[in-house]
Amino acid sequence: MINPSLVLITGDLTDGKSKDLLTMKQNEDEWIEYQNVMEDVARRSGLDKSIFYDLRGNHDNFGVPFIGGSFDFFSNYSINGQFGRKGNVNSVTLETGDRKHVFVGLDSTMATGLRGPTNLFGHPTDQLMTQIDSQLSQWDSQKGKSITKISFGHFPLSFSAFSESQKSLRDVFLKHSVSAYLCGHLHTRFGKNLKRHHQSNDNFLSSHKFFQLNIHQEPSENTKNCLFRAPPPKEFWEWEMGDWRKSRAMRIVAVDRGHVSYLDIDFKSGTKKTIVLPTFPLDSRFMLTSSLHQMYGCQHMVPFSFETIRCLVFSVSPITSVVSRIYDTRPGSPLMIMETTMTKFVRDISRGDIYAAAWNYKAFEDPSPERFWLQIEVIDVMGRSTLSELRPFSVNGLSAKISWTWKEFFVMGCQWDALYYPIFWFAVYLILSILLIPKFVLVFSKKQYSYKTFISEKGLINCIAWVLQDLCRVHVAWFGFLGYLIYLLSCPWLIGQVFTDGGNRGYMTRMGWLVKTFNSREKHNYIGSPDIMVVVLPHFFFVVIPSILIAGALAAERSIYKGAFSITFRQERRQRFQSGK
Repeated sequence: MINPSLVLITGDLTDGKSKDLLTMKQNEDEWIEYQNVMEDVARRSGLDKSIFYDLRGNHDNFGVPFIGGSFDFFSNYSINGQFGRKGNVNSVTLETGDRKHVFVGLDSTMATGLRGPTNLFGHPTDQLMTQIDSQLSQWDSQKGKSITKISFGHFPLSFSAFSESQKSLRDVFLKHSVSAYLCGHLHTRFGKNLKRHHQSNDNFLSSHKFFQLNIHQEPSENTKNCLFRAPPPKEFWEWEMGDWRKSRAMRIVAVDRGHVSYLDIDFKSGTKKTIVLPTFPLDSRFMLTSSLHQMYGCQHMVPFSFETIRCLVFSVSPITSVVSRIYDTRPGSPLMIMETTMTKFVRDISRGDIYAAAWNYKAFEDPSPERFWLQIEVIDVMGRSTLSELRPFSVNGLSAKISWTWKEFFVMGCQWDALYYPIFWFAVYLILSILLIPKFVLVFSKKQYSYKTFISEKGLINCIAWVLQDLCRVHVAWFGFLGYLIYLLSCPWLIGQVFTDGGNRGYMTRMGWLVKTFNSREKHNYIGSPDIMVVVLPHFFFVVIPSILIAGALAAERSIYKGAFSITFRQERRQRFQSGK
């Protein structure tokens, strides 16, 4: 029904788990199933299989010791592998009458695939960065046609590590001002609002090093002035989407005269008879960039694309009418202020039908990016009505703020590669403080804390000090915790089989895994970092620290019991003395 120009599959082609779901490893039966399914999709759709581009995800890399080995099923069963697209970067250019569209796909999975869960991050290398930079710049020297650049990969940038020279994919994408980076990996259980706007002039609170709060910077007055127009900041959108396996989610991306828009479709409720994708004006929450404001700022620079409302319609039945409606939310409840019939564009190719309607875009100028909302209704010959999502838009080019839930901010707004060691050392110093400060007070201070002091001077601080000091008095437990912390800092945490065939062992430290591959006798230097944080940090915060506090509570209970037993014993002795016994 859609007849796309390209089909992009952004990784996790298979599940990569044993049949009992306890071990993460490659399963050839899953790869054969994937190959058969894609063959069937290409056959039934009538699409040329060469327009399909698939990527390796971390699930497709679990336990693969090296690319090209016997367990590298991706190279044998994937579409890219069948077409000989062996590199980690593959690009394709689609050309229309006045524009080039460059799509660059990247594989940033580990060169040595560890088993899960310590195979969670993308690991782009300096060589990969150079290749991406080269592919994105391949048409820059040519004059005449405008270029739209889109990149796609498996890992969101929040789960992509820095390269050996501390470069990031974000820097490469900003350099080329790609329109969008399309990715997967996180699945819809983390939220349906996993979009992120990257700018080169981030302020302090929106710094990309540790966190990003999606704070949009408003264009300056100079930006609005033709004579003193500043160059637009380098920017791009990162659009993560849900998975097909459980969420049955699919995304349609359209490029309309340089304006990139998308529509996510959920097939859990069944197949769709009609699909409506508005392509202009753009959604002011998730699609606008400051370049639109630059074009709008000078009236003589406003392109022809501003003069019509446009949408793509895909349908199994002929369409009888397409109507666009604009609502004003300023009165409180949405009030329809414009309704117009859209007419069909006649084209030689069939990739959906384009409908357009002329409008006076200047009538919708407003400093609020969420005042005006657009909705399109499509009716087919069967009388079925299909409504597009109600979307805010801004002809001024102003972006609305993205509202993240805490879970969405946790996975998209935090740069976990940069956060691993700060959180790790915070946990270490916290444990040292819990152990050493009460010990120092116990040894060197006259102020002693016990059950008696807590009874006489109640308070949270006195309670904590009493519990931790009683732990210090139990020397075996206190020195045991201190020794265990030293062990965690300097010795292996885990030893196990890290590859699918189980023929090779490695060991994990706080800095990563040390393993040997089948074609090398030398150990690799700490691979799988910061992926190991999914083991290290939970162990600190949910095992070590609670164990110390529980041990302290047991020590405090012991001291209470000893005190009560001592009082009872003294009372019995006094009673026996008084009775002459």
